[in-house]
Amino acid sequence: ENRFVGDGLYLLDEPEAALSPSRMMNLLAHIHALVGNHSQFIIATHSPILMAYPGAEVYQLSEDSISSVDYRETEHYQLTRRFLENPEKMLHYLLDE
Repeated sequence: ENRFVGDGLYLLDEPEAALSPSRMMNLLAHIHALVGNHSQFIIATHSPILMAYPGAEVYQLSEDSISSVDYRETEHYQLTRRFLENPEKMLHYLLDE
């Protein structure tokens, strides 16, 4: 059953957790279609892909504050980018080889 029908407010908690990268892209496209049908989303995520949605307002939670940030400033984005740009270096560092 499809619970996403448009013109709604949806609260999602890490919807990408069990998705492959291609399924996450499908989710992003589905979210976009729903936004086009006047839906709004509040999503708790660690996914730089979901955070990159055009016009998304990204909030970062810390122990003492909630602040609006560009997704490129999040640890999730920066660490993922560093890993993808040089996996050998990151693996060497992580695995202490």
